Amino acid sequence: MATLYQLHSAMDTLRRSTKEIALTWRAGDSILLLGTTVAFIDWLEAYLDESEIRGVGGIYALVDDVAQLAASTTAELNLNAKLTRILTDEEWVKMTQDPQFDKVVTIAL
Repeated sequence: MATLYQLHSAMDTLRRSTKEIALTWRAGDSILLLGTTVAFIDWLEAYLDESEIRGVGGIYALVDDVAQLAASTTAELNLNAKLTRILTDEEWVKMTQDPQFDKVVTIAL
């Protein structure tokens, strides 16, 4: 069983949010980036490494959140290579109900 962490964090709280995730992290857990958090994916990757979070099952974002970014920003961030998948709202709901996840934890600092 795995945990799905729904992460909604501003840049100035992202490091602290990542440390919160590290407290209960297990290999195979996944992260869904909510809101503007997707724009900070490079920083998230650095903080995951800093917190020694290993074995990430997947990193996801929502279509609507990615659409809020400028096309040039999306291209510069290379989201297609860094995200496991970009989800619709319907796919997100299904994911939160997927039996592979024994819990869904929202981190919003």
